[in-house]
Amino acid sequence: MTNWKDYPPPSRPVAMGVDGMVAAAHPLASAAGVRILAAGGNAFDAAVATAATLNVVEPYMSGVGGIGIALVYVARENRVRALNFSGRAPQAAEPERFTDATKQTGILAPLVPGNVAGWLELHETYGSMEREQLFATAIGYAENGFPVTHLCSQIMQGSAARLRPFASSAAMLLDQKGQAPRPGARLTMPQLAASLRTIARDGAETFYRGALAQQLIEGVRSMDGLLSAADLAAYRAEWVEPISTGYRDYQIFTHPPNSSAFQVLETLNLMEGFGPDELVYQDPRTLHLFMEAIKLCVADRIQYGGDPDYIEVPLRGLLAKAYAAQQRRRIDHERAALVSGEHYSRKVPEGVLTPGDSQAFDGGMTTHFATADRDGNVATVTQTLGGGFGAAVAVGDTGIFLNNMGAWFDLEEGSPNRIGPGKRVDFVVAPTQTFRNGKFVLSMGTPGSWGILQTTPQMLLNVLEFGMNVQQAIDAPRFRYFSGTHVAMEERFPVEVRSALAGFGHQVELLNAWNPTVGGAQAIAVDAEHGVFQGGADPRRDGYAFGL
Repeated sequence: MTNWKDYPPPSRPVAMGVDGMVAAAHPLASAAGVRILAAGGNAFDAAVATAATLNVVEPYMSGVGGIGIALVYVARENRVRALNFSGRAPQAAEPERFTDATKQTGILAPLVPGNVAGWLELHETYGSMEREQLFATAIGYAENGFPVTHLCSQIMQGSAARLRPFASSAAMLLDQKGQAPRPGARLTMPQLAASLRTIARDGAETFYRGALAQQLIEGVRSMDGLLSAADLAAYRAEWVEPISTGYRDYQIFTHPPNSSAFQVLETLNLMEGFGPDELVYQDPRTLHLFMEAIKLCVADRIQYGGDPDYIEVPLRGLLAKAYAAQQRRRIDHERAALVSGEHYSRKVPEGVLTPGDSQAFDGGMTTHFATADRDGNVATVTQTLGGGFGAAVAVGDTGIFLNNMGAWFDLEEGSPNRIGPGKRVDFVVAPTQTFRNGKFVLSMGTPGSWGILQTTPQMLLNVLEFGMNVQQAIDAPRFRYFSGTHVAMEERFPVEVRSALAGFGHQVELLNAWNPTVGGAQAIAVDAEHGVFQGGADPRRDGYAFGL
C-alpha cells in the first residue's frame, strides 16, 4: 500500500474525535448534529438534527419536500440496515401527462416527499431524545436568520430564473428586483420555521395526514398539481435489506434498488480483478481501466435499474464475481470504448457499449452527511430535492420547496424507469458503509446526479486501495464520464496524465481545480487501532466535519 505521505497534502487537516463525529455539507448543519451528540443524543438523533438544519441553510439541495435514503449501522444489533424514503409518483402520474419541461420544473414535477417519514422513522426506531430538541436549531436559523455563504448566494442567483415565476418562491428568497441575497446577508424563512415547528410538535402525522398535509395539498390544487391527499396519507418510509460486495478483505454495503447504487458495487468488483501492478494512483493506464470499467457498469445500470416493485433487477447476476470477470474481459486495455450517455434512450449510436448479460450468472442537487456516536452507531444519509430548489415551487404559505424527482423518470416506452402511478424513481444516491473483519471502517457518500455512481468508487479506491485518509480521498482530483468518449477531469490531474489518456482515445474536457460536477462528498472513518473517529468534507462545497 502506498504511504500517505506520497500524496499531495489535503486541503485541510482530517477532523478527529473520540466521542462522535458529524460530517455535512454546511458547517452550521454539522454543528447542529454535534450539539445533539454533546447533549447526550446518539447518531440517529444527530442525523435528524443535521438533516433538518440542512433544509434551512442549504435550502436548494434538500428539505422536508424532498426524498432520500439512509444506511445505518446499529451497534447493539451489529448490523447494517437500509431505510428507503425515496417517495413515490402520485397516482395520477400517467406518462402522457408530462413533457420533458413539466417533469423538470413546476407543480407536476414532485413525487410524494419522503424525507419527513424517513427522518422520523429513524428517530422513532433508534433515537433517544425528544423530537422538539432535534428540530430546535433548524427552527432557530429559519426564524432568526442564518448567514448566506458565497456558494449559497451563487446557487440562489443561478436558480433565480426558475424561482421568479412562482410568487411564493420568489417572496421567500429574492428581493423586489428578483435578485438573490448577497454573501454575508442574513436570511430568514419564517414560513419554513412555522412548518418545521409543526412537524417537531406533531410528528409525521401532521405532514402526511394532518393540518400541514392539508396546507400542502391546498397549495398543490391551486396550481393544478397531481399530488393528492391520498398520495400523502398512504406514504411510509420502508426498512429494506442493504446489498453488499467484497473488495479485497473489505465488505461494502449500500442501498438496493430503486437506488442504482449497485453500479458502485459492480465497479468495485471489476476493479478488484486487476493486480496490484495494474492499480497505481494517477497512473494513466489505471485510470483508463477504471474509466472503461465504469462505462460497462453505466450500461448495465441504464438497462436494469428501476423500481423492483415493477421490474426485475437481476442483482444476483450483476454483483456476481464471475460476471465481473466476464465484463472485465470486455475491456480494451489500449482504446477507449464509446458509451451512450447517462440515462435511457431508444436511439443508441452505433458502436457504443451494450449491457452485459447478467442473467448468465444465476449464482443535479443533492446533499450527503454522516453522523457517528461513542457507542459505534453510524448514520449515512443522502437526500435531495432533485434540482436546485426542486420543482422551484414553495407550496402555499408553508415555506416548503417540493422536489422535482419526476425529472429522473423517463417518458420513453421501453425504459425500465418510465414514470407511472405509484412508482419509485430509479435514482442515483448511493451512501456506503465499509467493514473489515466485521468492524465498521468507513462511511462515505456524495451528491452529484448520475456522477455519484462514478465519484463514489473513485473515493472508495482512494481509501481501500491507495491507503488515503478520508480527507485526502475526498480532496483527490476526480473525473466523470458522460457520453461517447467524453470525460470531464479536474485540472489537478497532471497534464502528462491527461495527455496519455487522450492517447487511449479519451476526449478530455478540462474542469477547474475544484469542480462540483464531480460531487461534494462527506465521510467518517474509524481508526481500528485507536478507536478514533476521522472525518472529511469536500472543499467543492461548504462542508465541514466536526469531531467531539
